[in-house]
Amino acid sequence: MGMIGGGEGSFIGAIHRKAAALDGHIDLVCGAFSSSATKSLTTGVGLYLPEKRCYASYREMIASEQLLPENERMDFVSIVTPNHLHFEPAAFAMQNGFDVVIDKPITLTLQEAKDLKEISKKTGKVLCLTHTYTGYPMIKEAKYLLSKNKLGRIRKIFVTYPQGWLSTKLEDAQQKQAAWRTDPSKSGIAGSMGDIGTHAFNLVEYVTGLEVTAMCAKISTVVIGRQLDDDGMVLLEFNNGATGSLVATQVAAGEENNLTLQVYGELGGLEWQHKDANSLLLKWPNAPMQVYRAGTDYISDVAKYNCRTPAGHPEGFIEAFANIYKNFARTLIARNNNVEADIYAFDFPGLEDGIRGMAFIENVIAAGNSKEKWKTFEV
Repeated sequence: MGMIGGGEGSFIGAIHRKAAALDGHIDLVCGAFSSSATKSLTTGVGLYLPEKRCYASYREMIASEQLLPENERMDFVSIVTPNHLHFEPAAFAMQNGFDVVIDKPITLTLQEAKDLKEISKKTGKVLCLTHTYTGYPMIKEAKYLLSKNKLGRIRKIFVTYPQGWLSTKLEDAQQKQAAWRTDPSKSGIAGSMGDIGTHAFNLVEYVTGLEVTAMCAKISTVVIGRQLDDDGMVLLEFNNGATGSLVATQVAAGEENNLTLQVYGELGGLEWQHKDANSLLLKWPNAPMQVYRAGTDYISDVAKYNCRTPAGHPEGFIEAFANIYKNFARTLIARNNNVEADIYAFDFPGLEDGIRGMAFIENVIAAGNSKEKWKTFEV
């Protein structure tokens, strides 16, 4: 793979590189790591890349790689830039023959996401979106159990994503991650709802297989002087009649990253928490609670496929990230070699997830600004 962004000081670029390398399917061979040619070169050399493949811009990288022999050039590009720099590199890569991995949210606007879908159709290139939390084995198990109607008809869904790192106006201290995430020109129309609300929204729809059809939102900017939302609460309606709520806040002082999902059906409920990602709780009205654990013999084949170690050996964030890269890589390898892919290889977020994620951002901000109680979810 080649990488766009992810230079010195980038948190997510390093995560992408480690995740991509974990299963031995992917090598980093080139990059345009920064808008500064000097920083791009320094980053690339630090990653043991030859200087000639440390490019000054993504356009130079894509054009140069295109001229290399097929067995030498990159196969796909990984885009790990701020949101406003997603669309153009992704479009240019696909138009020039390269598949794409892109960090969420997929683009700056819903229209850009729809445009990428059309480009993908025309070029035949695949786009993978890194909604990390869908890669956890016990999230796969939860999705599998619900697909088998283990809880009966779903009635109630709660998802919460509390963070506390933006409890103060950290962007004023020139903290890089805070600076771009709170800047509308780089982040888009949403702050916390775009950054972590999209993860919560995607996780709900991925696990349950349901779609949000309407919402009622209270979107707030708690820290005085901040340009974008840093807190939000959303009531949800789903296409099967179920209701639920989504909370995404970055001003819950002291909180780290404990994304939590609870789903309740006619027969029982399930719960998953990021702080104990290897466990899935199943709750029954007339029986003791069950705890399903990653790496065990009794979990589903799809959950086992996304495990690497036996039970009791914790797998975490990078491993979940790596499952997305692994499944994407195996899909490309099968396509490029004209063979049938593994049955679970296609299990990674893509363009449709990206479009619905951008629709969530635009709908939830509109709902928060509306005087109407409920807003129909529009894509």
